[in-house]
Amino acid sequence: MKEEPKYEYESDDIKEEYQSDSGSDYEQPKKKKKKKVTPRKNESVKKEPGETKKRKSTTTAGKSPTKKVKKEEKPEDPKWEWWNEDPDEKRRREEEGIKWTSLEHKGPFFPPEYERLPSGVKFKYNGEPMVLSDAAEEVMGFYAAMLRTDYVTDPVKSELFNKNFFSDWRKEMTDEERKKIKSLDKCDFTAVLEYFDEQREIKKGRSKEEKQEEKERNAKITEEYGFCMWDHHKEKIGNFRLEPPGLFRGRGEHPKMGKLKKRITANDIIINIAKGAEVPKPPPGQKWKEVRNDNKVTWLACWIENVQGQYKYIMLNANSRIKGEKDWLKYEKARKLKDIIDDVRRSYEADLQDKMMANRQRAVAMYFIDKLALRAGNEKDTDEAADTVGCCSLRVEHVKLHDEHVIDGERKQYVIEFDFLGKDSMRYHNYTQVTKRVYKNVRIFCENKNGEDELFDRLDTTKLNKHLNSIMDGLTAKVFRTYNASKTLQEQLDETTKADLSVAEYVLTYNNANRQVAVLCNHKRTAPKTFDDQMKKAEEKIEDKEEKIKEKKKEIKAAKKNGDDTTKKKAQLARLEDQLVKLKCAKTDREENKEIALGTSKLNYLDPRITVGWCKKWDVPIEKVYNKTQRDKFAWAIAMAGSDFSF
Repeated sequence: MKEEPKYEYESDDIKEEYQSDSGSDYEQPKKKKKKKVTPRKNESVKKEPGETKKRKSTTTAGKSPTKKVKKEEKPEDPKWEWWNEDPDEKRRREEEGIKWTSLEHKGPFFPPEYERLPSGVKFKYNGEPMVLSDAAEEVMGFYAAMLRTDYVTDPVKSELFNKNFFSDWRKEMTDEERKKIKSLDKCDFTAVLEYFDEQREIKKGRSKEEKQEEKERNAKITEEYGFCMWDHHKEKIGNFRLEPPGLFRGRGEHPKMGKLKKRITANDIIINIAKGAEVPKPPPGQKWKEVRNDNKVTWLACWIENVQGQYKYIMLNANSRIKGEKDWLKYEKARKLKDIIDDVRRSYEADLQDKMMANRQRAVAMYFIDKLALRAGNEKDTDEAADTVGCCSLRVEHVKLHDEHVIDGERKQYVIEFDFLGKDSMRYHNYTQVTKRVYKNVRIFCENKNGEDELFDRLDTTKLNKHLNSIMDGLTAKVFRTYNASKTLQEQLDETTKADLSVAEYVLTYNNANRQVAVLCNHKRTAPKTFDDQMKKAEEKIEDKEEKIKEKKKEIKAAKKNGDDTTKKKAQLARLEDQLVKLKCAKTDREENKEIALGTSKLNYLDPRITVGWCKKWDVPIEKVYNKTQRDKFAWAIAMAGSDFSF
């Protein structure tokens, strides 16, 4: 087996469901469906006398006998406060590379096997119904479920998507099926899509009892497979459910979109568990590829996925000790860089004039990584088809030199235009002013080269990181990205936070600061299709609230004129005005986030102690900026950071 790369989450905010990259809406049909029990059109639910449509909560003892009593929830297991443990023991583990001393788990949870479509649901080829083999029908269903997506409807995307799908689909067909099905254009998936639509509506219309039954089944699965015993502590597993087969989508303009992601079996999976612990049972008729007892890695199971040939792992949830310690050390390393950053910059600025071309290329790359927060590059697998690059793997065609260029309405000298596909095939397009010396060096690097030639032909990430490590132990190009992101957030919060704001205004202030980091790190997203409708509804809500405020002010004015008490009406006005502020802040936030993703930087690049300290300083409830998943992930920071914390 080839050497396994170190695993790093791009996003630890993992949902406990099938982690489908394809995002397909296709679901396995159930054999039997219960009918939904609902009141008839004109039949109302009986109410208690005097009961309003919406019953307000009350703390009084007298409760209606028909009021539903909230089911008592199972108390949570006590949190493992690992950050309070002996630091000497922690240091010893780090030095020896030991991740755990005991590890037990049940292995991954496998998705259900494929169930054929009902006999009345027919796929057609050239107008004629056709019964497909199990494998061909399953893959056909993946495509049918995506007929309304951009991957099939968009003229540009669909060409590549259809080509990849049809090629992989034919590989799953029998010889007879391949002889007959030769053109995707002659395939008719309409009946299959209609069946999936029908099943989706049935699922939506299930009774509360049916939904509760499913919830309880999933809870039992999670309790059995979703936790492990790690050093005698119960730890949550991040992604214990194996992804079902489907069609690969990728992000951006990925060249492998539409290819088949095959079903994962136990024969593909390596299990990692403590020596002497009970080995998880594979599905009947299967056996694990290998069972290991390696306490110097953090994964519980791994396999190679078939589309890109990359390792996939089952690992602990983001709120685990091993993840928390890794985060803590990462941010401490970034803070350590802060103490020497001026010396580092003076060093690479001096190297811009070095006689050795390799040193000058390294200096320019460090400048880009430091000032523009570019990823180092050369990090992808060699067999990855997407033409994505980072700083060290930039080609001449990715940069253009402008002696002068207008940036934000101001004419600048020595401007470099960057245009390339970054991580996840997201486009990075930016005009940035650089120093004269950097500009001249880039011009020299481009001389006598074609567009496809490497800009830094005497540099790669290994050489760069070796040099950085000689400056500070453990320093890599990634640390610069974490440092600059955290520093930007701290500076933005310090500069823009004002006293005596509403909670909504404080949250908007925080999100604006976070947005600056997302822009710096090129954390983009595709604007939601419903964005315009959302904005229209938000504006309508604001207009409605403003009208109510006007009416309330008129009421107060009239009451004053009549000599009536206005205390209650003023309280109502204040509440309406507070609601208006919240609506306006939410609208502004939504507008600014149209094509910016705030979650990635918040989870992976921003020292959480900055956020926690800021919340404590300005009395902002932590749940207003961190959801529950994030609060669990950063429990160590919430416990550690005080209101005086500064990055």
